[in-house]
Amino acid sequence: MTAPVIVSVPGRICLFGDHQDYLGLPIITAALSVGLKLTAWRHGPPGFRFRLTNPESRLSVPFDGVPLLYEHSRDYLRACANVLLREGFTFSQGIEGSFQGELSADLGGASAMILDWIGVLSQLADQPKQLESKALVELAHAAEVREFGESASMANQYAMALGGVLCLTTSPTLSVQPLPVALGSFVVAETPDSVPEVNSLASPVTRNRLIMNDVLERVGQMNPAFSLHTATVTEATEYKDQLGKDEYLLLKATLASRDLTADALSLFHSPHLNHARLGQLLTQHHTYLRDACHYSSARVDRLLDVALRAGALGGKINTSGGGGSLFVYAPDNARSVAEAIERAGGKATVVRVA
Repeated sequence: MTAPVIVSVPGRICLFGDHQDYLGLPIITAALSVGLKLTAWRHGPPGFRFRLTNPESRLSVPFDGVPLLYEHSRDYLRACANVLLREGFTFSQGIEGSFQGELSADLGGASAMILDWIGVLSQLADQPKQLESKALVELAHAAEVREFGESASMANQYAMALGGVLCLTTSPTLSVQPLPVALGSFVVAETPDSVPEVNSLASPVTRNRLIMNDVLERVGQMNPAFSLHTATVTEATEYKDQLGKDEYLLLKATLASRDLTADALSLFHSPHLNHARLGQLLTQHHTYLRDACHYSSARVDRLLDVALRAGALGGKINTSGGGGSLFVYAPDNARSVAEAIERAGGKATVVRVA
């Protein structure tokens, strides 16, 4: 048995611009002080053997051919191995390890597991290599997204690999800007009947993405000069009669969320952060995600109201639609806000930017 390699990856939240990266618009993310840790070492015959601590279970992946054959959709552990095999890494010994921690899908659980796994595999290969952040992000994105023919930006992977608060822009080229802002505590909350995020053709995110693609094509035919980067919210009213109600509201919300993200960037660059204003911007963003994007739910809205009445400065949904996860900003009274959420039946965790 060799000396163990330990890789720990933080969770993440999207502060502003949820799901706007696919439109080429900026988003602002924050890594959190909760995460997923993987401790692993070389041992035994070829193959990968892991213990999961939450829930308690064991997972064995035989190394029985190259490439490894996927046994189910999003078979991420085998995908990580295949991506590294194509990069020239080899594994003549077995690798055993143990995951510690719990990270929900809404906090980036799958992306954290993949980053952990890529980081460990690359250092326990026959020719070990410690990957730089950019290479780690690209390989993790390949294993999570491209390997299964899906489409998503690298926002999750960068948020977790670099940590802190980041502004990510995908157009005209990928840009990742660290924001050196000192934020106070957040409270991440789940409703009593929280359901896992569902990523399918029926998900609100997928539906809204298809709607916006259609809207932009039709608006572009009416006005070839239209651009999501420069159009004002007022300009959207010019197309109200040519669009359905939901289409029009989604277009307006997209432009309003873009402006709100810009306001947040200005706030983060100011010499003295206005914490109350940050809370207001988060809550305003929630209204767009709730009313136009239909990402929220009655149970999330109820817990958000409980948190605000308990003294949180603001907050928003933290899921891709219909789930039961949210976060609130409570820099001075996070513990009392968390207790109020717990009394209301939710599950609350106090976190900070990591």
